[in-house]
Amino acid sequence: MSIQLDRFIKRVSTSLSFCLLLFPTISVAQQNFDDVEIQALHVQGNIYMLVGAGGNITLQAGEQGVLIVDTMFAPLSDKIFAAIRSISEKPITYIINTHAHSDHIGGNANLALMGSNIAGGNTIDLFAGTGNQAKVVAHENVMANILVQDNPIAIEGWPTDTYYTPKKDLFFNGEAIMITHQPNAHTDGDSLIFFRRSDVISAGDIFNTTGYPYIDVANGGTLQGVLDGLNNILDMAVPADRQEGGTMIIPGHGRLSDEADVLDYRDMLTIIRDRIAYRIDQGDSLVQVLASEPTYDYDVRYGADSGFWTTRQFVETVYNELSAQ
Repeated sequence: MSIQLDRFIKRVSTSLSFCLLLFPTISVAQQNFDDVEIQALHVQGNIYMLVGAGGNITLQAGEQGVLIVDTMFAPLSDKIFAAIRSISEKPITYIINTHAHSDHIGGNANLALMGSNIAGGNTIDLFAGTGNQAKVVAHENVMANILVQDNPIAIEGWPTDTYYTPKKDLFFNGEAIMITHQPNAHTDGDSLIFFRRSDVISAGDIFNTTGYPYIDVANGGTLQGVLDGLNNILDMAVPADRQEGGTMIIPGHGRLSDEADVLDYRDMLTIIRDRIAYRIDQGDSLVQVLASEPTYDYDVRYGADSGFWTTRQFVETVYNELSAQ
């Protein structure tokens, strides 16, 4: 780990913005964003990582403009824009959403309206209704999930460019950007974004360093999909010497990571899945599986007894998924 990264993590870990693990059903009105600071870390190449409250933001800056992946919560938009301006004076041209949860797309409308697209002349009709704002890219299931939310984000923040194929490619700021749909993972609309020249992957909530994965069953999420997504990240990532560095991975929540961190997380989830599957094969009920504490040796790092997503809820969700197979 570099000295720069080590200092960044120590500084951010003491702030409110890094300590909170915020999830999509928590009301924005319940949060106090006044003291939240948006902190920026240069990852490598054209890529920066912005940390605040909610999901991490991946930022690509270059001569053509600024591209961001996810937008945190709406009340933080001015602070996020100020952080972007500390890196680049170029307009926000693209916003890519990893999925539809409000802690990742809440600022879509604000930040899109602060940006501008590259359309001109007759091509402006392609963005009818969006005006001169940043283009919002997402899998089509993100749009479907927004439409069924109780309090959807403003229409200005809805995706203006959806894809339904397994992959979508962009070329921006001299860099190939590969967007891959990961079916039925954290949700049914997850995207992995690989910045090929900078060698950075934006993972969304398929990978985080702060807890067990939140599996949004109501929106198509499954543990197997999360594991498939982690394996896809491992396929794309190439480590440097002694498995440290190389391809860097920006998680949905938590600290900057590399392939070794993703490997540890994948192995942990695989072990827990296999433990629960074995108990199910032995005929154990959910109560018996919970009593066996299949996550015990990982709870000190990833477990939670209270809050939106507890260890018990995680185990129960995995049990239900495996029992249905």
